[in-house]
Amino acid sequence: MPMWGKRVVALLLVGVLALGVAGCGARAGASNQVTVKAVAASKGKMAATVEVTGALVPARTANVVSKLSGQVTAVKADVGDRVRSGQVLVEIDTKELQAQLQQAEAAVRSVQDQAEQARIGMDSARVAIANAKVALDAAQKYYDRIKALADAGAASQSQLDDAQTKLDQAKNGYEAANKQYEAAQKQYETASGSGLAQAEAAVNIIKVNMSNASITSPITGVVTNRNINPGEMAAPTSPQPLLTIADTSTLKLQGTVGQEAVPLLSTGQKVTVTLDALPGREFTGTVTQVGPVAATTGQRFPVEISLPNPGELKAGMTARAVFKLTAPEGVVVPLAAVRTDNGQDYVFVVKNGTVERRQVVLGLKNDEQVMILKGLQAGEQVAVTNVGVLQDKMAVTVE
Repeated sequence: MPMWGKRVVALLLVGVLALGVAGCGARAGASNQVTVKAVAASKGKMAATVEVTGALVPARTANVVSKLSGQVTAVKADVGDRVRSGQVLVEIDTKELQAQLQQAEAAVRSVQDQAEQARIGMDSARVAIANAKVALDAAQKYYDRIKALADAGAASQSQLDDAQTKLDQAKNGYEAANKQYEAAQKQYETASGSGLAQAEAAVNIIKVNMSNASITSPITGVVTNRNINPGEMAAPTSPQPLLTIADTSTLKLQGTVGQEAVPLLSTGQKVTVTLDALPGREFTGTVTQVGPVAATTGQRFPVEISLPNPGELKAGMTARAVFKLTAPEGVVVPLAAVRTDNGQDYVFVVKNGTVERRQVVLGLKNDEQVMILKGLQAGEQVAVTNVGVLQDKMAVTVE
């Protein structure tokens, strides 16, 4: 073969080998693409159950405290006892108060006696004033007569001086009688007014304290805690309540729900409640509160359910409320399409052989599907397989 022919054959072989290598590389790149299954987001309603679990707690509790400092003489209820509102539960010794009351009542009687004596003094002073006025008028007339005689030269200066002395004495007597009346009146006003009011107020305060010695239950319920015994001291500043009363006629189930369920819950809504301690039994509860603010950073919202107690329910029992909710029509995708990263939910939208990572806002969900409230339109394709290995803008092979 000529030399130029050998060169042509060699060049052809190199070209064929290069094409082969390039072809192999292309096939290898295609085989390395992630294969995903894509499903179109659809329009539809979403039905799901939302569960609230927790321990039953009393609808109301009340602490029994003492308004009076003193030694406890009797405790008339123990843990587990049913008590009614107004029932005497604890009694405090009143011997010292009774002695104080006797003294205060004696003080009232003393002030009343003082007022009576002052009233009698006022009456006597009125008589004295009247008598002094008569004497003053007589002295004035006598003086006027002697003065007229003296002016006419028919009476001596000594007679006029004597008449003047008697007039001055009568005036002094009249003024003294008026001052005596004013003093008696002031004493009466003080005794019958502020003095008596203060004495009676002291009596009333002691009587109130004595009434506080019988400590009653503020509500009807069951005694759940006792921290006092006869012989011990009770005081308003005691760090613990004497007793705790729980109203268990109505119990509460307190728990949380996800933010997606909050728009579908409302106060007054009925819900079925079951208890682990009473298998096979169902009770009807009522939503009494849906918290307006999330209870935790995980966007869980508090919910409170009221449950009438037919008699067999106990505080502390584990209860479970199941809401059957239906969301209005919206965009729905398989639950497998959704991933969460750092608290953010997202899906991968498949388009033209690549995927786009798209942040979404989730609504109600069940075991198979989830509603998308924001971030996705009906008809868009989302990956539902191999979602965990996908990245934004990645090329994929769609099954």
